[in-house]
Amino acid sequence: MRSYICGIFSNDMFSKSCEYAIKAMIFIAQKSQPETRISIKEIAGGIGAPEHFIAKILQELSRKKLLHSIKGPNGGFYLTKADYKTSLADIVKVMDGDKIYNVCVLGLKSCSPKNPCPVHDEYKEIKKNLISMIEKNTIGTFNQKLHSGKLHLKTRN
Repeated sequence: MRSYICGIFSNDMFSKSCEYAIKAMIFIAQKSQPETRISIKEIAGGIGAPEHFIAKILQELSRKKLLHSIKGPNGGFYLTKADYKTSLADIVKVMDGDKIYNVCVLGLKSCSPKNPCPVHDEYKEIKKNLISMIEKNTIGTFNQKLHSGKLHLKTRN
């Protein structure tokens, strides 16, 4: 039952905007160097996202101070040293709000520990682990793992 439930809901865990935001932040971290800005076109191409969609996402992340941008011919997006401490939870909260913390996996409004849905107890542990993972992992952590070759953002051929 557990693997069946995970299969059903794994693609709906985060919104598409949130998935792109996480990928974009990690991509920018990979490309960031002093005095280097990454264009929307390069980011969109690098993570396989539509340019107009990623532009809106990056504007929101910039507005919330999770990354920085400069306009103009030499402009683009970049991360400061402090931005590498951004957790995945920070990004998830900006893009999807706090629903991961308090919404029923089946979307039921009445689900609670006192009035559980059919998967409440099984999902509780999955949810706890997911929340722990997004809170403890930062953009800097993933950047280091990508540089070491332990992780990748694209499917390998």
